[in-house]
Parts: sequence; C-alpha cells; structure tokens
Amino acid sequence: MRPAQTAIFTIKSSYVSIFALVDPLVSRRPPPLLLARGRLKVALRAWFEAQGFVEVETSILQVSPGNETHLHAFRTEAVGTDMQRRDFYLHTSPEFAMKKLLAAGEQKIFTFAPVFRNREHGNLHAAEFTMLEWYRVGAPYETLWDDCGQIVKIAAEVTGLLQWSYRGKSCDPLNGYDRLTLDQAFATFAGIALDDTYDATATNRDALAERARAKAIQFADDESWADLFSRILTEKIEPNLGLSRPQMLCEYPVHEAALARPHARKPSVAERFEMYICGVELANGFGELNDATEQRRRFDKWMDDKQRIYGERYPVDEDFLAALAQMPPACGCALGFDRLVMLATGAERIDQVIWTPTPTCMTEKQ
Repeated sequence: MRPAQTAIFTIKSSYVSIFALVDPLVSRRPPPLLLARGRLKVALRAWFEAQGFVEVETSILQVSPGNETHLHAFRTEAVGTDMQRRDFYLHTSPEFAMKKLLAAGEQKIFTFAPVFRNREHGNLHAAEFTMLEWYRVGAPYETLWDDCGQIVKIAAEVTGLLQWSYRGKSCDPLNGYDRLTLDQAFATFAGIALDDTYDATATNRDALAERARAKAIQFADDESWADLFSRILTEKIEPNLGLSRPQMLCEYPVHEAALARPHARKPSVAERFEMYICGVELANGFGELNDATEQRRRFDKWMDDKQRIYGERYPVDEDFLAALAQMPPACGCALGFDRLVMLATGAERIDQVIWTPTPTCMTEKQ
C-alpha cells in the first residue's frame, strides 16, 4: 500500500517546475538556483561576522511602514485582550528598527530581513522579498561602496558565474566599480544639465521641463520637478548603468535625499548612492540623517504628496524620530538579496530564486 500523500507544493526555477503531490518515498533535490541562494547567504554571513558585525532580527510588524511617497505597504490589525483594535503595517524595510538599535548603542549590525511592498510584481519585483541591510557607526558613507563591491565579488565566487547579464546587458562583477554623480549621469546619458535646476533649498521645475521637452521626453503638465527627475532617471539613465562593471550612482540632489544627510562639502547634494549592475538597481545607501526635525519635515512633505497622489497617508513612527535624535553618525545600505542571487546565477525572474514565491494577481512591473 502506498503511504499517504502529505502535502502540495510548487517550486519555480529555470531548472524545475513541480506541480505535484509529495510522496514521502520520493526524494527530490532542490533546484540549483535555490541551492546557490543558500550558499550565498552563508558566505555573506561569514563575511559580515569576520568584519565584526552582529546579525540582528527586527520586528516585521511596525506602527509605520516607512513614509516615502511611492512606497506602498500591507496593513494589518492587532486585536488586544480587551478587544481594542490597532493598525499595524508589515515593514517595507528594517531601517527604522535598525536605527533604533544604533541609537541604543549597537555599532555594526546587519540583517537578512523579509520585507513587504504592495503594488510591486514583475521580473525584478515581488510583494515579499529579502533585504540585506547593514549599518556602520562612525564610518564615511563611501565605505559602503567598498562593502557593495566585496559583496558582489563574493556572489560571483560562490556561484562561479564570472560574467553577469540581464536582458542583453553584461557586467564583469570582478572588475571593481565606477562612481558617477547624478549631474554627470544626466549630462552623459540624457544630454541634460541638471545641476542648475536645483540648489540646497529649491528646485526649478520649469527649467528641467524645458530641457526634457527639448530631448523629446514625454511628460504630463502637472508633473513636478521630482516627477521629471524620476522619469528621466528611469528612461534615460538607469538602462545605461553598470554595463561593464558595477557602478555607484552618487550625490543625489538633496531634494531626492530620502533618509540621507546633506553632503558636508556640497549641501545641494546628499550622501546617497545606488549601485547598478546590468542596468538593475541593486543597492541603495546613505550617510544617515540624524536630524529628527529635518526628518519630520521630509516625512510630512512625502505624506502630503502621497495623500495628493494616492489618497492615503501613513502614520509617523514617533519612537523612531526620538531615537534618531540620539543616533550617532552612521552610514547604512539596503541591498536586494533576491536580485543579487538573480544576477549571480543568471536567473531571468525574481520568483526563480525565491523558495515559495508569493501568489499574486497584481499587474507586472518591469
């Protein structure tokens, strides 16, 4: 008599597609992409620990999921023993929690965090994915560039894939890295002078719009300077980044600083960078802002914009702002671990490197 069939599962990868009832007598080896994912996580843990980092685990449930305008969260509800109900959110990043740990005295910390973002699904996007995030107290933010370069090198060595490619674009992950400022990138790839459309306190929407129009870039009449900046970045610049070696796109205008501090020597730009490989954004790093008043101002503006565009806003985490005022100078970086596995294994879709991809009916985002 056959033993009882016990479970149903699906694994998707370029090597295997299983839609079956699991028979306890049959052993199926996990697909190579997922085995590589595990080996890479082990190697990166070892590297961080050798650098003196402590691995931490942060709570997924938060009073605020993050307050950037175009990030969309999953909301849930906690019911107390008194039957009182309170809204919580699945975090979009472990950032708030990790900065609270820095304020409490931690010096070098990292985490592999499951994070959740609504309205995201496609070749490079998943509603649930893994963020590798780390922080260094007292280090200049340029240190993160070297960290990213080393992480990419480790990934290539673990998988043995020494030439990475995605959608016809290639990159040598062992070839060091380049840096490129936003002003340079706009001039090089879009033919647009960006630097005189903003300063430390204001932006000039009309000047940027005129230059975009001269380059036949299509946009709506009600798009702001920030909207135009993002459109040009996405359409003209990102596809050209990280094509022969990893590239650090740095010195974002301070108006696009997110949670980064202004650059000490050039206050019109922020200590923010993003790493690109094969035209794919892989990491986002900051010299961390620890001015709670300025951070509240940014949160308020972003939530006003979110209310205007999407008709909703998220609460501010007051404990986070209180901790930020106590946080020492630090730098931190968030890296999409699933995307790293994709590039390092040659996978074509993010769900090929996730053990149990989240079912979704959302429209795909490329």
